[in-house]
Amino acid sequence: MATTADFKNGACIKHNGKLYQIVEFQHVKPGKGPAFVRTKIRNLENGRLVDNTFTAGVKIDFVRIERRPYQFLYKDENGYNIMHQQTFEQVSIPAELIDHPQFLREGMTMEAMVHAETEEFLSAEVPTYIEAEITYTEPGMKGNTATNTLKPATIDTGAEIRVPLFINNGDRIKVNTGTGEYSERV
Repeated sequence: MATTADFKNGACIKHNGKLYQIVEFQHVKPGKGPAFVRTKIRNLENGRLVDNTFTAGVKIDFVRIERRPYQFLYKDENGYNIMHQQTFEQVSIPAELIDHPQFLREGMTMEAMVHAETEEFLSAEVPTYIEAEITYTEPGMKGNTATNTLKPATIDTGAEIRVPLFINNGDRIKVNTGTGEYSERV
């Protein structure tokens, strides 16, 4: 077992029976009373950020979490089927574990966080930016570009986003998957 002196940003711990990732921490030694460690930790099950205070020197269980590369294959009634890129092992994970599943396309690579001892999937992350093709959008009016107006559009993954008026059907664009916003034309 380790103590609070071993805290590092990004380390994963088991606290109150749940898995957390340390986002930031600060050792505090007040003039009066015992030292403590003030932390911000992220719950790996639901992604919530929690403020917590540990007394200095308390024993903590560190957990080994691995980030592994996977490739998205297809979606069926069991969930999203992905394949490990080195071992070619195929697994099915539910949609709740994927941060933005509406932007997944067959063959796309993604990173999954896996508990190293139990082989349990904690989350899967789609790349921050993807290139996509516009499959449907209303045509823009010529000369209607004076304002920063957006219109709805559907991309080839099936997700609906908002794009500027000058974007047409068949255009390739870059999309920020975290916000679901248009980034630039490719």
